[in-house]
Amino acid sequence: MNPIAFNLFGLPIAWYGIIISFAIIVGYFVGQLQSKLYDMDFDKITDVFIVALPISVICARLYYVIFEWSYYKNDLMEILNIRGGGLAIHGGILGAILSGYLMARYKKIDFLKLLDVVGPPFIIAQAIGRWGNFFNSEAHGGEVSKEFISHFPSFIQKGMYIDGAYYHPTFLYESSWNLMVFIFLMIISRKVKLYKGSIFFLYLMLYSIGRFFIEGLRTDSLMIGPFRMAQLISLIFIFAALIFLIVLNKRKTTKYI
Repeated sequence: MNPIAFNLFGLPIAWYGIIISFAIIVGYFVGQLQSKLYDMDFDKITDVFIVALPISVICARLYYVIFEWSYYKNDLMEILNIRGGGLAIHGGILGAILSGYLMARYKKIDFLKLLDVVGPPFIIAQAIGRWGNFFNSEAHGGEVSKEFISHFPSFIQKGMYIDGAYYHPTFLYESSWNLMVFIFLMIISRKVKLYKGSIFFLYLMLYSIGRFFIEGLRTDSLMIGPFRMAQLISLIFIFAALIFLIVLNKRKTTKYI
């Protein structure tokens, strides 16, 4: 699988960058749809987006660097080379929540409503973005048999044939799961009057459930001792989301009218 789509004035443009950019654009327009649903000023949400996006990228990078410090400590300038890979979605989510909260305070936006607007955009962008891993031949699972991989389309089989062996297309598992969560959130946000923040915390919980199980198949997990960091964070997100959902449903003032 060639990770380079084309060269622009001698600069190689990677499929990963193209796909991530497309994912961000799709997420932005889904956010516009959600802002209308919750009667929010999309110009203010765009202001939040402009600030939160670069902060999320920085946090995603820092999260990855912290767990790979043994590599980066000998070449600090390599930390800036994000074209070489190394962005962790959990760091990006945490960065987005923090920067979104601060911007919501500054712009005088209802933070819980803002969270409900960005939940579906987050998960559809993640569903699309995982295909960047496919073109980079990364974020795959362990080795599988030819018989197992034969159940997938031929282009997946070809992409998952790496160095003479076939591997679990975990990027596809996660992308498919995220797409299903996105569809669920889009439907429920239109059919059910939930408490403010519920859509976002449902996103966080459902995404984390899928990520926990899929992470167990991957071969490139960031580790903390014998534990996969993504699984630990997923568990924290699941329980945190459950607690917030319980609290929100006990606060009558948070219900949409």
